[in-house]
Amino acid sequence: SRRQIDRLIIKYKEKGKAGFVHGNRTHKPINALDKSISEDIILLYKNKYQDWNFNHFKEFLKKDENIDVSYDFIYKTLTKEGIVSPKARKKTKREYAKQKLLQEKKINLAMSNEQIETIVNHEIALEDSHPRGEKPKYFGEVIEQDGSIHMWFGNVKTCLHLAIDKATSTIVGAWFDKQETLNGYYHVFYQILTKYGIPYKFLTDNRTVFNYMSLNPDKRTSEKDVLTQYGYACKQLGIELETTSVSQAKGLIERTNGTFQGRLVNELKLNGINTIEEANKYLLEVFVPYFNQRFAMDYHKFESVFESS
Repeated sequence: SRRQIDRLIIKYKEKGKAGFVHGNRTHKPINALDKSISEDIILLYKNKYQDWNFNHFKEFLKKDENIDVSYDFIYKTLTKEGIVSPKARKKTKREYAKQKLLQEKKINLAMSNEQIETIVNHEIALEDSHPRGEKPKYFGEVIEQDGSIHMWFGNVKTCLHLAIDKATSTIVGAWFDKQETLNGYYHVFYQILTKYGIPYKFLTDNRTVFNYMSLNPDKRTSEKDVLTQYGYACKQLGIELETTSVSQAKGLIERTNGTFQGRLVNELKLNGINTIEEANKYLLEVFVPYFNQRFAMDYHKFESVFESS
């Protein structure tokens, strides 16, 4: 404005070019964090929390290290140091589809933006055309189960047996075993029955633990309807047992396995846990309660279909 120009002319006459320098230029902002905090964060990440995703790292900085800073501060501090989160966002579906179509020569640069968008949207629709199941309304209506074999702790792979309620995303059972076994799923089953009750339905994959036909399809007939031990237990309690070979049909448990692999592995390592006994103790007493508090909905606010066992 004209008034601002007049003020600047007066400043220039009084102080010369130095008058244009902001008065707070050399002053540290009152809300600025001490440089030592940045150094502590970098050292902690490199030496103690290496390979943790930044959100998980932020939670433990506050809980265990008494450093309460924003995610943005952690992100800027670590990325300036050349550290990238293992959970850094990938390209969006749209960008990925566009690059793929360009490589396949299905898009040429002479096309208008509208034509390209139409083709990209069509391709995304085709890839995303798997029918979605309706989300359950009741706690205990559908419990998804799966086993995840991974290098969870130590130097030998073990299997995490996991069960999650589809309506509330509550972990209702978890257990480590050396392999994906009936014993592991029985421990999960026991946790569900004793803490919550009898659910309406289990949704699992086609493991022989659940589905006898996956191993001996020719031996199961209408005359001889052979059940697995797990299937028999479900039948006795009136629980519907549905199996599927389509991983997308039980997408919640698949995603949860990925979250556990990104968080639980690091926490077990941080606590020096190397045995199944220690891992199960930490899993049930520390990790699952915190996970449910952090990520699940409050199941008390949902109508439950669990029956007393």
